[in-house]
Amino acid sequence: MADSTHGDRRRAGRIARRRARRGAHEESVPAEAPPDVAEGIPYGVRLAAAWSWRLLLVGGVVAVVIFLIIQLRLIVIPILVAVLIGALLVPFSTFLQRHGWPKWLGVTVAMLSALAVVGGLLTLGITQIVRGADELAAQSLVAWDQFREWLLEGPLHITEQQLNDFVEQIITSVQQDSGILVSGALSFGTSLGHFLAGMLLALFATLFILIDGRGIWSWIVGIFPRRARAAVDGAGSAGWATLQNFVKVQILVATIDAIGIGLGAFFLGVPLAIPIAILVFLGSFIPIVGAVVTGALAVFVALVYNGPVIALVMLGIVLLVQQVEGHVLQPLIMGTAVKVHPLGVVVAVATGSLLAGIPGALFAVPVAAVLNVMIVFVSRGSWKGDPGPPAIEVRSPLWSTVPQRPGFQRGE
Repeated sequence: MADSTHGDRRRAGRIARRRARRGAHEESVPAEAPPDVAEGIPYGVRLAAAWSWRLLLVGGVVAVVIFLIIQLRLIVIPILVAVLIGALLVPFSTFLQRHGWPKWLGVTVAMLSALAVVGGLLTLGITQIVRGADELAAQSLVAWDQFREWLLEGPLHITEQQLNDFVEQIITSVQQDSGILVSGALSFGTSLGHFLAGMLLALFATLFILIDGRGIWSWIVGIFPRRARAAVDGAGSAGWATLQNFVKVQILVATIDAIGIGLGAFFLGVPLAIPIAILVFLGSFIPIVGAVVTGALAVFVALVYNGPVIALVMLGIVLLVQQVEGHVLQPLIMGTAVKVHPLGVVVAVATGSLLAGIPGALFAVPVAAVLNVMIVFVSRGSWKGDPGPPAIEVRSPLWSTVPQRPGFQRGE
């Protein structure tokens, strides 16, 4: 009996020891880690997701910037106009200073020359239009009577009653929309005030660019971290050179358009040839839209004064000049200057028009050209290893009005 009890105890001890060894072995083996969820996702999906959130972030930043520009358009547009004018006048002012002119005199001559040219063109055009306004109105009535007679006696067989009803409908519509016309007149007054304020802002900004444009740019570069200043300064210089080329080439293209259409109107005997040429010159700075509007005006004047045959010839001249501009001048001259493909120009103008109307169409091409050059310069990496522009010495008295933090110097 005792032997049986002792044997049971030994078997129980062996079982306990085996269980203890099994437990120790299980503890020594690490638990299997849960599977990683990312490992179950294909690499292409992970790559697309990584690109997606980065593109969404960049798109959000761009959208916010565009929104702010649209909201501050009354300030942004005059500043951009000043930059365009400065890109044209800075080389002229620098040329005068290199030939011994004092800086203040070179800046003054550059500003007055620009104002004289623009003011002279506008004065000449407005004077010619005012002189021919009465005759244009009278001739328009004569052309309307002829057109009315053609409608009544021509192949359309429109009756007097139908024509009168159509005119009455137009008059009724105008009377019903008188509130819109009044609000439009008030809006025009507000827009005129905004235009005058923007013009003054553009003039002051242009003056400051001529006086201390390099200092202003150096201050902007100094805002960036030191390691990024070489890239920012080099990209800005490349963009500024491209903008100068754009302005010069755009003036050349506008001049060629104005001469072509103006001479065509002159040789056809179309009145107001000089105002038409001036409007074509000014409208050429707005791609596509300006050419269409000014060309339609030239054809309308020819139709009113000279009849449908001369108007068709005038239309042919306008289309010929625009084709030469679109297929010869823009690809060869403008494309070489701004390094933007013609398709890119069309897309930029369409996008600018959609976002900001006429101002967007005006600034679309130079903005696209400048951004293209700046991005290409940064992507090349030729600025790496360049310590960037040195610290700026305050020479212009304008900078004495800029507050600075204690112990902080511009350019550091």
